Amino acid sequence: MSALGVENLDVRHGLLHAVRGVSFTAASGETLALVGANGAGKTTLLRAIAGAHAPAGGRVLLDAADITALPSHRRVALGIALVPEGRRLFPQMTVEENLLLGRTAGRAGEWSVERVLEMFPNLRARRNAKAGNLSGGEQQATAIGRALMTNPSVLLLDEVSLGLSPLIVERLYQSLRALIDSGMTIVLVEQDLSRAMGVADRVICMLEGRVVLTRDRQSVSREEITQAYFGLRRAGEGLRP
Repeated sequence: MSALGVENLDVRHGLLHAVRGVSFTAASGETLALVGANGAGKTTLLRAIAGAHAPAGGRVLLDAADITALPSHRRVALGIALVPEGRRLFPQMTVEENLLLGRTAGRAGEWSVERVLEMFPNLRARRNAKAGNLSGGEQQATAIGRALMTNPSVLLLDEVSLGLSPLIVERLYQSLRALIDSGMTIVLVEQDLSRAMGVADRVICMLEGRVVLTRDRQSVSREEITQAYFGLRRAGEGLRP
């Protein structure tokens, strides 16, 4: 699996400086949880890594190679896949048709429609249903499956539990644990801190576009993350103003 690097990344939305000098690395097979309040810059950061939003400065590295100037489809072909917030499925296409779109990346690998259906068995009976008629959990499973069909080595997951019931979230995370155990490199944006800390090797907290805490899951408390989340203090390793 691939290693991901972000060096001093700046991303803007017009006059809004959404991501400010962000740097971190994700080792091959590592799972990072990216947390922070709404507007902290998490989604913009993932989109910049995936090539969907051009940065104003800094670099994105994949296995030490600079991919900052590459368009999103080239990054997909190299192994970076984004599951976007809101799923972004094609509602008039079936589950299977949405999944097969991932194959157009042309990247060789072991993921197929059948393997996705094995991972998300609730989709099997909905295989020929239009995506627009699916439940929220089924849509999220389809969006993750479509990304897996590109055979990624780095998977970027943006708010996979947003708007879903606790039971559906639990089922999704059971499936995600299999990906984590497989050694895939994962960057996970998650609003549920308990979920994030339950699966991540490392937690990164963003505040107003900056990284304010980076810590191994085993060495950080929920209280420390909460304080960084709201900018309540600066003490501790990995925190800065």
